[in-house]
Amino acid sequence: MFEPFSRGYYMGRLYIEPSADEHTTMCKQQHEQLNEQLYTTGEGVERLNRPLVIKLADRHLSVHGEEGVPADTLSVPGRLLDGVSVRNPPTLSEVLLAKGDRASQLLAVAAGSHAALD
Repeated sequence: MFEPFSRGYYMGRLYIEPSADEHTTMCKQQHEQLNEQLYTTGEGVERLNRPLVIKLADRHLSVHGEEGVPADTLSVPGRLLDGVSVRNPPTLSEVLLAKGDRASQLLAVAAGSHAALD
């Protein structure tokens, strides 16, 4: 689904669909698999529900796993789709998935500024 792109990101293609939810979501099973691949160390009990950070156009989105979201789909709140170039959703679009270190950095900056990623 994703392949190396740069030092800080993987590149992939996901269907982008509008959502009435408050948060950006994706298939819970895929979310947990990506969490395991990107964030776990293999030592002890580790959480698999940490938000992923996906860049869509020029926006970084904090992505949560959710039951009912189709595989290979990013369900984005409608208010956020207005600012990106997604036409006629669901649309297959290229996205960047932040690698573990980059995601931690982006989430820390957002927490430090008291502003959540979209």
